[in-house]
Amino acid sequence: MADRRPILFFDSGVGGLSVLAPTARLLPQAPLVYVADSAGFPYGTRSEAEIAARVLALLGRLAERYDPRLIVIACNTASTIALQHVRAALDVPIVGTVPAIKPAAELSRTRVIGVLGTEATVRQPYVDDLAARFAADCVVLRHGSAELVEMAEAALAGDRPSVEAVRVALRGLTGQERGDAIDVIVNACTHFPLLEEELVAATGGAIRFVDGGPGIARRVAHLTEGQAWPEAPVPGRAVFTARNARTERLAPALARFGLVEVETL
Repeated sequence: MADRRPILFFDSGVGGLSVLAPTARLLPQAPLVYVADSAGFPYGTRSEAEIAARVLALLGRLAERYDPRLIVIACNTASTIALQHVRAALDVPIVGTVPAIKPAAELSRTRVIGVLGTEATVRQPYVDDLAARFAADCVVLRHGSAELVEMAEAALAGDRPSVEAVRVALRGLTGQERGDAIDVIVNACTHFPLLEEELVAATGGAIRFVDGGPGIARRVAHLTEGQAWPEAPVPGRAVFTARNARTERLAPALARFGLVEVETL
């Protein structure tokens, strides 16, 4: 019999769509539920304790409501802070999102890489550990940008930022000592691949940007290998923890990702 349990994606906003998209390409029959914690957005400026408690409580409610076969925490900030707590509390496979420092180090020729995320993500000891394990011979520069997160949210709603605005936001990273030698930047926030066109233009195509979306999609496919899926595609569902003018403007973009049903938690 077909198993209609969904894969559930969770993020503070719409950034996790950059993880949902490659997963949907690999698993076109999979029912998908995408949850944006719009009532708590943005996470990057919140404390670790607040994020950990909020994510755990919300995912507990979501697991009861949607009975997912697997949960993807499609948010670097939530993953680096709350992943272990969620795995300990829920009897559901959990896939997290962590900065792609290892592939960035493998690609870098200058041995100077950038980690571009939220303020909360770039200060985490988890990032220190990844840098020490996989980029010990690199200079790893970090920058947290709330501005780029806001730009990505607006871009998905149809208000794309100027290349100059993105260039200015990047100066917090490229303007650091050795920043002019960066040849690879880790998109350590799932929002930032939504600005790929502007990021490439702002850096003149001289810097490569890497993110964890495709790798997460492969991990989800591996963990669900051999499971039953509905015979026909099931319309995807977007869930917001609060509805407002911003979320209403997202409906056309959500539909492009296959999320045609929208509801509030």
